[in-house]
Amino acid sequence: MERFSIGSILYFIVGVVITSNQGYLSDLGSIPHLLSAVLAVILWPLLLLGINLHLVF
Repeated sequence: MERFSIGSILYFIVGVVITSNQGYLSDLGSIPHLLSAVLAVILWPLLLLGINLHLVF
């Protein structure tokens, strides 16, 4: 039984690349930065629309 489809793996890879290019993966030293990076990887299409996903606590 296959757990992940090729499409979901590609979605994740593209998300990591775009998130990295937007600077979300550069500083993961705190919980807000880490949560911002995780949200950005999952919601990467919003980054292409110019939406800022940096969390501020």
